[in-house]
Amino acid sequence: MAEFAVWAPKPGVVALELAGATHTMTAGDDGWWRAEVPAAADARYGFLLDDDPQVLPDPRSPRQPDGVHAPSQRWDASAARWTDRQWAGRDLRGAVLYELHIGTFTAAGTFAAAVDKLDYLVDLGVDAVELMPVNAFAGDRGWGYDGVLWYAVHEPYGGPDGLVAFIDACHARGLAVLLDVVFNHLGPSANYLPRYGPYQSAGTNPWGAGINIAGPDSDEVRRYILDCALRWMRDFHVDGLRLDAVHALVDTTAVDLLEELACETDRLAETLGRPLTLIAESDANNPRLITPRAAGGYGLTAQWDDDIHHALHAAVSGERQGYYADFGSLQTLATTLRHGFYHAGTYSSFRRRRHGRPLDTTEETGIPATALLAYTCTHDQVGNRALGDRPSARLSAGQLALKAALVLTSPYTAMLFMGEEWGASTPFQFFSSHPEPELARATVEGRRREFAEHGWDAESVPDPQDPATFLRSKLDWGELSSGEHARLYRCYRDLITVRHTEPDLADPWLPRMRIDVDEAARWIVVHRGALAIVANLGDSPATVPVSGQVVAAWAPPVVDAAAITLDGPSFAILRRAPSGQVPVGR
Repeated sequence: MAEFAVWAPKPGVVALELAGATHTMTAGDDGWWRAEVPAAADARYGFLLDDDPQVLPDPRSPRQPDGVHAPSQRWDASAARWTDRQWAGRDLRGAVLYELHIGTFTAAGTFAAAVDKLDYLVDLGVDAVELMPVNAFAGDRGWGYDGVLWYAVHEPYGGPDGLVAFIDACHARGLAVLLDVVFNHLGPSANYLPRYGPYQSAGTNPWGAGINIAGPDSDEVRRYILDCALRWMRDFHVDGLRLDAVHALVDTTAVDLLEELACETDRLAETLGRPLTLIAESDANNPRLITPRAAGGYGLTAQWDDDIHHALHAAVSGERQGYYADFGSLQTLATTLRHGFYHAGTYSSFRRRRHGRPLDTTEETGIPATALLAYTCTHDQVGNRALGDRPSARLSAGQLALKAALVLTSPYTAMLFMGEEWGASTPFQFFSSHPEPELARATVEGRRREFAEHGWDAESVPDPQDPATFLRSKLDWGELSSGEHARLYRCYRDLITVRHTEPDLADPWLPRMRIDVDEAARWIVVHRGALAIVANLGDSPATVPVSGQVVAAWAPPVVDAAAITLDGPSFAILRRAPSGQVPVGR
């Protein structure tokens, strides 16, 4: 016998449809309906609500083999084949993460194909893989942020068994796995949850209706989210979660949902005997997310830091549009690197108001830099551009290298976006495959209208529904071994090695980092213990008054007892010589 249960306080009658037969379900006072019937381990099933003849998938469906509009399928996580019993987990604070999209990481776009690239990631030196969302969504291709069945794994990638095999293979190679999850909205296609109960709130966010986490009857909705999050870490052995756009989770309760999730995650970590990580994406610059609960915070492990990205990108590229308006100078870059947030209660011209709050970074009471993620690009910062063009489309290899050097030698937890390590020329564009014609048309028109309002020719914006947009976004692995691509890859690998082997780079406390800049000469020096990371952002050679032994460099510099001269744009990492010794260049 198998028990089937569904929370459905809205309909007056709920029936179970199982293998072509209809079974009566019994309602409880808590809004849950239950039935116990014989069922095969892989049986298809769904629910009938009131007199509607459409069989709906289970809101907690473990598998959707025929898509999100079809019935669900039973899948037992405990029967999965694991070989990672010796996996003790990894503390990811200060680690190097690698964000990737399963569908475009390889030509095949599956978990199995991604497994074939894991040895490459090990050789590169990264510590963890961060998967963009793999929850079930409508269509066969998409970014994954329009998921509607959060418990199921997207079948075209390989379904739940494919995800199990991928995570198991990662752990066998010493790689941790983070999973990007979206709890702030539901996708527009196949969103049947409102038929069951009050999953959505009256308020909206930029992606549609919000999630009811604080209104009437929200306790079960919160439980739906918490159970989903814990399931990925417990049943799929995921080492942590990246929580998408938590600023869109409107919670007015005394115990915020994020705090509740952090508490339950910590308890699960104790039960499993391995560390679990929660990383928030937030544009609020709010230290409370990563402040320990004992100090009044939510106690999340880390959060993405877009200020570091903006300061670095604007300084190197010269772009000043939109939210880059407040960034661009080397002094702004130095301030951001030194304090974590640039907008920390300061005026944001993009938002036309004060924004953010200062971080306490003192070693005695503060937050270590490892609680913030630094990166040169992400899926958002590439894919949300009109053309989905990467920095490599506009910047030289030297500029890409110096950006990488400032991130990978920083005290922050570092993250790469797939392909950046060789300056991939392929874009990462916004793509979707909504099966409903009206929704597909609205997606295309909305995307083009958005950029037309900012001066773009609408017809130049790629059609998200066109399969060619998706295919263009796949990495071209053949680039890796050619010319400047290969040189940049070797630079990234060397930088990651330096990050892992130089003790001074493991210091997470920002007050012990010193930064010098020369705005006119376009150079910046980051001092970390005995190391100096020197970057020339200009096009002409620059002589910088710092010296030492060359640990790594983009181009061979000229070093004497008092200064280093670098071509531009480029970088060098120096280990300062003890007093009285003359530095020796590499």
